[in-house]
Amino acid sequence: MRVLPVVAAGLVLASFAAPTATADGLPVLNVDVGASGVAAPGGTIRYLTVTVGQQTLVEATRRGGGQIVRTRAWPGTWTIPAVAYDGSASGLSANRRTLVLIEPRTSFPRAQTRLLVLDAHNLASASVVVLHGDFSFDAVSPNGLRIFLIHYTSSIDPTRYEVRAYDVAAQKLVAKPIVDPRDAAEKMRGNPLSRVVSPDGRIAYTLYDGGGHPFVHALDTAASTARCVDVDGLPSRLLWSLRLHLSRGGKVLTVDHGTTRFASLDTRTWQPPAGASGFGWWWLAVAFGAVSAIAAALAAPNRAGVGPALSAWRRGRRRSASRAGAA
Repeated sequence: MRVLPVVAAGLVLASFAAPTATADGLPVLNVDVGASGVAAPGGTIRYLTVTVGQQTLVEATRRGGGQIVRTRAWPGTWTIPAVAYDGSASGLSANRRTLVLIEPRTSFPRAQTRLLVLDAHNLASASVVVLHGDFSFDAVSPNGLRIFLIHYTSSIDPTRYEVRAYDVAAQKLVAKPIVDPRDAAEKMRGNPLSRVVSPDGRIAYTLYDGGGHPFVHALDTAASTARCVDVDGLPSRLLWSLRLHLSRGGKVLTVDHGTTRFASLDTRTWQPPAGASGFGWWWLAVAFGAVSAIAAALAAPNRAGVGPALSAWRRGRRRSASRAGAA
């Protein structure tokens, strides 16, 4: 870790019109969070970055009217981290005290990754984290003491990765990757498509394409634990345009495309919630299978004779009809 000096205020005042950074740490280049920046759930302050030559201006603005609350310029090129390919932003701790920026990548893989960890209250205190290897930012714990990273484990396949935690106080990576104990032996693979965060800022939910097997990765940033939940039945042709949303105070997680809902999960049980809305593609498949089975059973006598069970059923029907006629 190295402490960076503060750049002169005159440069800060001269740089408000400069464009924002246009890249991020994700393997696909030119993914950024745009002008929306990042804010904590329920927070009133939004943070943005502006590139000015070899400097980066960090701005804190009010979410309501956009008024600039405070600014600070730092040497180098830094940006608000995008954590999914839909441009979802992260980097601000839930207690709104720690802001993590990342140095944009220019290639994949890269030999070194750098992060800028700022005091979000004053933007005046910062340290640089230098990591050997290729990482992208994933999340930060509510108290800002742990930074979670995606470590790319293949130099040719950016979908191969593991989740790592960085201990800010100890200034080092935690030795063991974070895995779902239910699938500890399974290698992580996929592209992050969409991200949503629980109302308290603790749980980061990410939809991955899973290399053709979509799943939701739920990272508990307070406990440093993870859960992977398969999401079956999502339309492959729409996969990259699907978005995650939370409702019912964070108790229900949905996968949507516009106004169409393709999946709905209770975040406590990971089962479909009671009274879930949206079209249930699963029951259509079950109904179709049941109708097909009945049709096949009824057609079977015409092909290979009447089976015992169906014969008994028909005899029962004939006997009931005979008794009805006799009556």
